[in-house]
Amino acid sequence: MATPDIENKSNTIKDVEQLGIWAGLASLSYVFWICGGMEMIERFAYYGVRNNVALYATAPVSAGGLGITATQLGDIFLVWALVQTWVPVVTGGLSDRFGYKETIFAATLFKIAGYVVMAVFVSYWGFMIGAILVAFGTAIFKPGIQGTIVKSTSRTNSSIAWGVFYQTVNIGGYFGTLIAIQMRQLSWDTMFYVNAGMIMLNLILLMVYKEPEKEERLARRAKIKSGEIVEPSLWKEAINEFKRPILIYYMILFSGFWFMVYSFFDVLPLHIRDWVDTSAIITTLFGPEGTQNPVAHFMMGLTDDGKAINPAGLFNLNAFIIMLSCFAIAGVSARMKAVNSMAIGTLFIAAGLIMVGGLSAAWLVVAAIIVFSVGEMLASPKSSEYLGNIAPPDKKAMYLGFTQAPIGIGWSLEGKLGPMWYDQWASKETFSRQLLSENGMDQSSLDAIPNGEAFDYLLDFTGQTASEATALLYQSHNIGQLWYIMAAIGVISAFGLYVYGRWTYRLATA
Repeated sequence: MATPDIENKSNTIKDVEQLGIWAGLASLSYVFWICGGMEMIERFAYYGVRNNVALYATAPVSAGGLGITATQLGDIFLVWALVQTWVPVVTGGLSDRFGYKETIFAATLFKIAGYVVMAVFVSYWGFMIGAILVAFGTAIFKPGIQGTIVKSTSRTNSSIAWGVFYQTVNIGGYFGTLIAIQMRQLSWDTMFYVNAGMIMLNLILLMVYKEPEKEERLARRAKIKSGEIVEPSLWKEAINEFKRPILIYYMILFSGFWFMVYSFFDVLPLHIRDWVDTSAIITTLFGPEGTQNPVAHFMMGLTDDGKAINPAGLFNLNAFIIMLSCFAIAGVSARMKAVNSMAIGTLFIAAGLIMVGGLSAAWLVVAAIIVFSVGEMLASPKSSEYLGNIAPPDKKAMYLGFTQAPIGIGWSLEGKLGPMWYDQWASKETFSRQLLSENGMDQSSLDAIPNGEAFDYLLDFTGQTASEATALLYQSHNIGQLWYIMAAIGVISAFGLYVYGRWTYRLATA
């Protein structure tokens, strides 16, 4: 028997027939495209930093990095995840009450401050504080932007709208990462400063932004001020909505999807740096001498000599694929029930992780990123559409804030466990120290090696080439187990989402 709150709101659960791709695109409003522009700029700066910080943090101090271990990086990622994902869960309704424009403005200021702190204070705690500021700014940015998207679209064009919106996210992320790769070759602080400057452009777009249904919000605020309407506590209101079984089950199940997504974001760049010879891709495309073509250098994120791809550059293939094809995948997913699309996407991502764990061949990693990207496009935009559609009319931003809850569960767990597991089971730095010890290096000499430089010491100690030592370390350790465990979490989540989808469909058609 359905619980009363679901029975009263079951009409919002039903899927409706969506417009086709071209009709859906033509129906999108002016304010939708302004939001897409702001999201693109925000993601340019965010992913320019986010896709490179694992490499920055674990790079040795001698190379301009922080020189911390992957486990220490996991502590930073854990705090980052907790702030960025759980703040909007309880404060998403602020945008509904006090204005989307106001919260977007405040968010932009916090993010500028965060990137500047990262650039100025080159230390573990400096980076931690910068990450907290960026996380808090992102947390209060998203409900206002996404709430605007919900209010400026309809049930008939929401799939296309969220697909296109997700595409703008990845356009920003793709070019932001490429620019960051170029800037970090000058210096790491240059990368942070450039992204702080980039996010300032949103202050200009805010001048032409117009909040949908602002008059209705202001009228409601006036009635509350006069006492005509008694407004409940924001915290109590959020908790009351949060108690809905349809939300609780969704948040638990979809957290497995986000656990896997962030394992790609947080751990794959380290995996590529340590174990994947990206020169094989360049040799196939351009020959053994590589290329000095400036367009190829920029678009692929190549190393200075043009013979290999930077780890962040190869990972950036994910954003490139989504940038080009998300609206097309959105057209496909529009023909599916929302939860079914989310379950299938979760399975695709699990398959991508299994492929990464299977072999270290560069082209297989490319194939894994493609499979992962398809899964992300099927699942992630659909989750925002799903929650936006089941939200009551006056709680759109609050419900879009709730989208951060499964991200919070998945990313918080992965943010701590992913880098820590990598440090224990798959880190070239860890394995190099173990092999140095096995070959007779005393503990005091090992402790004197700066973090991030153990592999270089191993090469000097053994006389092996980098490729020989890498092959030895890879073959003598079961690196794939890390990725198989992460994939298993996704398979369980996908099955749970399938069952959940059948349950909600029965409620909607009862």
